[in-house]
Amino acid sequence: MKSNLFIIIAIFVFSACKQHETVERSTLSEQQFATHQTSLTDRLLPYPDTRKGDVVDTYFGTQIPDPYRWLEDDLSDETAEWVTAQNEVTFHFLDQIPFRNQIRERLTEQWNYERVGAPTKHGDYYYFFRNDGLQNHSVVYRRSSADGEPEVFLDPNTFSEDGTTSLASLSFSNDGSLAAYAISEGGSDWRKIIVLDTKSLEQVGDTLTDIKFSAIAWHHNDGFYYSSYEAPEGSQLSALTDQHKLYYHKIGTPQRDDRLVFGGSETPRRYISGTVSEDQRFLIIRAAVSTTGNELYVKDLHANDGKIIPLVTGFENTHNFVDAKGDYLYIRTNLDSQNYRLVRTQISAPGSDNWANIIPETQNVLNVSTGGGYIFANYLVDVQTEIKQYDFDGQFIRDVQLPSIGTAGGFSGKIEDSTLYYSFTSFTYPSTLFEFDTRTGESSLYWNPDIDFNPDDYVTEQVFFESKDGTKVPMFITYKKGLEMDGTNPAYLYAYGGFNVSLRPSFSIARLIWLENGGIYAQPNIRGGGEYGRRWHLAGTRKNRQNVFDDFIASAEYLINNGYTSSEKLAIAGGSNGGLLVGAIMTQRPDIAAVAFPAVGVLDMLRYHTFTAGAGWAFDYGTAEENEEMFRYLLGYSPVHNVEYGTVYPSTMITTADHDDRVVPAHSFKFAAELQAKHAGDNPVLIRIETRAGHGAGRTTESIISEWTDRYAFAWYMMGLNPFDDSY
Repeated sequence: MKSNLFIIIAIFVFSACKQHETVERSTLSEQQFATHQTSLTDRLLPYPDTRKGDVVDTYFGTQIPDPYRWLEDDLSDETAEWVTAQNEVTFHFLDQIPFRNQIRERLTEQWNYERVGAPTKHGDYYYFFRNDGLQNHSVVYRRSSADGEPEVFLDPNTFSEDGTTSLASLSFSNDGSLAAYAISEGGSDWRKIIVLDTKSLEQVGDTLTDIKFSAIAWHHNDGFYYSSYEAPEGSQLSALTDQHKLYYHKIGTPQRDDRLVFGGSETPRRYISGTVSEDQRFLIIRAAVSTTGNELYVKDLHANDGKIIPLVTGFENTHNFVDAKGDYLYIRTNLDSQNYRLVRTQISAPGSDNWANIIPETQNVLNVSTGGGYIFANYLVDVQTEIKQYDFDGQFIRDVQLPSIGTAGGFSGKIEDSTLYYSFTSFTYPSTLFEFDTRTGESSLYWNPDIDFNPDDYVTEQVFFESKDGTKVPMFITYKKGLEMDGTNPAYLYAYGGFNVSLRPSFSIARLIWLENGGIYAQPNIRGGGEYGRRWHLAGTRKNRQNVFDDFIASAEYLINNGYTSSEKLAIAGGSNGGLLVGAIMTQRPDIAAVAFPAVGVLDMLRYHTFTAGAGWAFDYGTAEENEEMFRYLLGYSPVHNVEYGTVYPSTMITTADHDDRVVPAHSFKFAAELQAKHAGDNPVLIRIETRAGHGAGRTTESIISEWTDRYAFAWYMMGLNPFDDSY
């Protein structure tokens, strides 16, 4: 089943490489490097004078100064002036890196290849996404037959002159006659929904507003369910959003008449979403107060009483609706199953006591999709994909043969589809689309990128290193064949470690320039993620959070101790929760890396829950108001509160965006201010603030290339390396 017929827009981050003459990396001599470091102060403008306020908070009798509280006000002129001044310092420094333009040119060359998405049929048309190479956003095309001539259906590149308005989602009505699409302006999580007549391409009704964290779930062709918060008072980008509400919008009626279905004061929940089963019989409501654990409710849309019936209540476990067949609902759950199982329940007796196993729990984490009348079990086996096909009674059909070791995704569609599509990728396997015959189990190539890249030139190995407490942690390491492990190689160490998120093998266009110039890419699967199920996640939450940092430190030490790199040639990176990871490592082990990239990070652990939907992250983090023990634990690692005077920190480039309304930029602003005020030595502390951009989704191709250009330029330059020339 293709849940909600909901197409999430993903700009396919495939990687391309047009082979060119490889230039050996130039390493400066010891004397040259000393001169190079000394000259940095000449290239760096004075940091802006960041005013210190007198705000002091008291937690359990302990006073905590917050001198940069004023930077939380994203509506103030003073904050705007500070942002401008910081960007002036940052780009003045970056502009002087001699090989920066060469990096930009090479990245642009690599990015310029066609990307195509799998087709989906709605009504009389087959719809698919395509990007010709350097377009800011992928265009939605359609054709009247599988091999017909394509025509443009929706071009997000026309939404705004500067490319900062993007297509966030697209969903079709039951017969394909209507399409609802959501747009994001300036990278914000807030959405607007527009409905089109798919024949005339004319808008139907008004534009819906104030929509956030929402699917679009059509019921027949009459209307759809969506989720919304009340528009907050003050800043829409940083104000707290707390009570999510599920509405039903009837086509042709004003939004003010939309019917509240679930949520609000009677059933307050922070996150609520609705899904309509493919047979249009059931509305499934998922309700949660945090990012982990949820309730499920069901409404039989064929019944006259219209009652919403609880399937499972409480927030201790995670449950996801998968599909419906007749009177049965299929649910993926980790109730009594650390690694998840698939269960079936009858609508007449939906409680968990009546659930029957269809696919029992195994030692590997289970994800589930359906299509063509079959169930597909996607297992994560030491962070690599295995697919098994079942019928709806749980009878095993076959193991699906994948092209190689790596990551597969897809295997979803409508019940009548005999052909499904899936993508496959790995660190040295460009993301490729395959057709899958549900009856025979045969796969055939549907589309692969036309790029000049030879995977045989690279090596990927998976190692298992020991963390501080003896836990074995996996890590993937990718590099060019023949690279000598003498401790001199630049290495880029990236991790996440939270919210049950699993980092899987994947190919990245942005990463290729690093690899082809002798760099090493390492990706550890540290605790806090979902790679080994619930136990792995919980081992990195709340007062187990230090495990996450210890795992990352151990991964860096493994690379150093085994000759892959050295601390002088190591860059550490992570975004969002991974930005917290980098910030914590910088303050706990400032000696471990030469360069640090904390991106859109959660960096003020005492106040994160007071912004936007941040309170929903408390399952992973806890909050400073819970109790004194939790407060002191958070204070012990909060990056903003652990910057110390006189410490030499790595060369740092913090990245954030002025429209980030998920992890508000005040986190990064405060961290930059603390570092600039207190660190010792000549290593620069820069903050790169993207304007008219958000947490990451929907960014233009140009802005993405620009940021990666600056990351690599900064990393190589601060390591005293030049990948393009023998001298500066």
